Amino acid sequence: MHTNHPDSAATLAAALAAAAAPGHFDELRGCAGAEHAPESIASSACLASDWAEFFHHTGRAGLRDMDRRMHSLQRQVRDNGITYNVYADAHGPQRPWAVDLFPLLLTPGDWQRIEAGARQRARLLDAVMADCYGPQALLRAGLLPSALVHGHPGYLRALHGVRPVGGTHLHIAAFDMARDARGDWWVVSQRTQAPSGLGYLLENRLLISRLFPEAFGQMRVQRLAATYHALLANLRAMSPEGEDARIVLLTPGPYNETYFEHAYLARYLGLPLVEGGDLTVRGDRLFLRTLHGLQPVHGILKRLDDEFLDPLELRSDSRLGVPGLLQAIRAGHVLVANAPGSAFLESSALLGFLPALSQHLLGEELSLPSLPTWWCGEHAALRDALPRLAHSVIRPTWPGTPGLDGAVLGSTLSRTALQEWSRRIERQGSAFTVQGHLPLSQMPTWHGKRQRHPIVPCSTMLRVFAVCDGPQSWRVLPGGLARIAAEGHGIASMQRGGSSADVWALTDGPVDSTTLLPHQQSGPAVAQRSRQVASRAAENLFWLGRYTERTENTTRLARLALQCLSGEGQTSRPLLAWIGAMATQHGMLPKDTTPAPQARRAFERALIAGLADTAHATGVGFNLRGLRGAAACVRERLSQEHWSLIVRAEAEFFQHLGARGSEGEDVLEALRVLKTLSSHTAAMTGAQTDRMTRDDGWRLLSIGRHLERLGFLADALARAIETGAVFEAGGFEAVVALFDSTITFHAQYQLRRDMPALLDLLVIDHDNPRALAWVAQTLRGRIAKIEEAAGADARPLVQDIPMPPPLTVLCAQDNGHAALRAYLRQCVAGAWQLSDLLATRYFTHSAGTLPHSLGA
Repeated sequence: MHTNHPDSAATLAAALAAAAAPGHFDELRGCAGAEHAPESIASSACLASDWAEFFHHTGRAGLRDMDRRMHSLQRQVRDNGITYNVYADAHGPQRPWAVDLFPLLLTPGDWQRIEAGARQRARLLDAVMADCYGPQALLRAGLLPSALVHGHPGYLRALHGVRPVGGTHLHIAAFDMARDARGDWWVVSQRTQAPSGLGYLLENRLLISRLFPEAFGQMRVQRLAATYHALLANLRAMSPEGEDARIVLLTPGPYNETYFEHAYLARYLGLPLVEGGDLTVRGDRLFLRTLHGLQPVHGILKRLDDEFLDPLELRSDSRLGVPGLLQAIRAGHVLVANAPGSAFLESSALLGFLPALSQHLLGEELSLPSLPTWWCGEHAALRDALPRLAHSVIRPTWPGTPGLDGAVLGSTLSRTALQEWSRRIERQGSAFTVQGHLPLSQMPTWHGKRQRHPIVPCSTMLRVFAVCDGPQSWRVLPGGLARIAAEGHGIASMQRGGSSADVWALTDGPVDSTTLLPHQQSGPAVAQRSRQVASRAAENLFWLGRYTERTENTTRLARLALQCLSGEGQTSRPLLAWIGAMATQHGMLPKDTTPAPQARRAFERALIAGLADTAHATGVGFNLRGLRGAAACVRERLSQEHWSLIVRAEAEFFQHLGARGSEGEDVLEALRVLKTLSSHTAAMTGAQTDRMTRDDGWRLLSIGRHLERLGFLADALARAIETGAVFEAGGFEAVVALFDSTITFHAQYQLRRDMPALLDLLVIDHDNPRALAWVAQTLRGRIAKIEEAAGADARPLVQDIPMPPPLTVLCAQDNGHAALRAYLRQCVAGAWQLSDLLATRYFTHSAGTLPHSLGA
């Protein structure tokens, strides 16, 4: 204990901490709330020994420093882009992940009981699922009502009699647990389809351990990486191809509420993150669509609910799954974790039958009890449950029960409402399950030192994970995810404004040092296998490059236009005509906008209004939003800094352009915002150029960028010639500025303002990354690399990307620079033709063939 001295950090923490509510276990003090000393002498109350040690390692200065640590934590969450999307809105803001400053501490004794109970329940649930999809002896013996199995929409009759690859149905199981007022743990619910939390708890651990490094290092906290290593190794070992298996992580996509976790897990485990459209079934085998054709897939770690997996046999309206996947599973050619059809195990009603099932299947008493549960489809259970409604929780037996979304707490219902529920349950007993209500234990949370009680107890629920590490063998992830209810609420739910906490499972024995983090790994590189580039990922990288370049081009064009409209160029009709043509061509303002030479101020107002308009314009704001959308789809391939930069750039752009002032202020503010965005896009380009691996995905990103650059710059120069802008001093300078070559031009040509100098730098120069020749040559090189990897000839793809003719030909003035304009038209047309060819060859595989090894 570290609470003996009256000036100790533990004693100070006890004085700062409010008491837990009566009837709730106080995690901080290790006793029930009703047993606390009165508030007037709360400062003398001792903390539980582990909490006393935790605060001892922070010191008294550490307690004064908690606000700074909390701000640092919140900033790190934002910088890392950790989100939890409560609403699947394509255009809505993502909610930052909520994590509390203090971890939940579990003593070695507590953890041993939790670990043994979770491992036992994983064995039991796998045995129940094996029976229900096999001999169904439990149903015939009456140990499990048929209505709970066959009546559940998550029971997949199409898989009855199918033994999963490897013989194990469940590879991951999650158990939600709560502690009663005496400190005993109870199981409240279980998740088997696609339990969430394995990625978020990793982030929580990294965040909190860095904020309390001394406590984390000295308190013998069990590490997490070995369990993930065991899960991944077992998936490979059980798959049809063993250690050479290709395992993928299947996600519903970027609009799913836990997509951040999917991308994080894929990156941590070294697995390709795929969506249903990335996979296809041919000849009862599963394949990944990659840049170079179809590659076999032998295992899926799925984060998708079962009903969406196969539109041919399950939900026909699903666009998230893979047609024919169930047939590939039945054929034994792919391992899926977890095996489809486990949803019926998640029913609350099943908890009431598990004690007898454990005795029958395992010959063991359940070491961790379930909350008292009554399935109202049985008359005896119905009679017992109805008198308890006022002190219980009403839950749906299966999802989709009309009029019951989630759970109803009986203590919150009026007498009339209780009577209505009683009558409804009597009429439809099988649809409802009644579960005893357990006041959740309360853990300390930091609310700020300016509060009366800076440390506030909040109700918490613990989710622990059991993972399969061999045939009929499971291990429990040491720790888990604590979900914390919002202050004053008794339900711990992230979707109801709750937060999370790291969980420190303490041990008396040695601490495992295994890690999967690449920069710390000293053993074999388990998580760094080379990855094939899926066609969807390649297409999104391609469009990430295109939208990055489009954003940069339209930003530079908008800045140039506003500067010309307010500066000396406002009197040049050719220059205004060129700006107007370019802005209209690239959708930066409505097509019915009055041309700039006729109404300069009206054109300027329309241009500013269109900057952030994503509904009626396809200019800067539209391209920036497209950039973010493409990046979100390949988030697992981007660094945290790269992703944070994209998110920050979009947020700042739309936020600052939302406030409108006077006409003059609007121009100045728009120029300021565009300048900031230019800096952001330059940083994005740097991240893409210097921080990404040079694989075929990156090459397609680069191709996307240079396709846009070639088409945009060639079109800009062609229009400058057509309008005559380039033949005036102001227009000449504007063209050079749009090519981002002003400094280079003046350094090389000083006071020259003639077409040969212009064309030499902007068209011919092989050292200028903005010159058309440099862009064309780079495109040819990138395409050749991709085609070489595919064993194909690059000439059919690059023949439409023309290299410029000699300077003397380009400078010929006959017929209004006809040779130059013809070359520029070839560049524009060739860029878009190449885009179509790339899409046909690399992003769709409707005509793909099976690998030769499969034969007929």
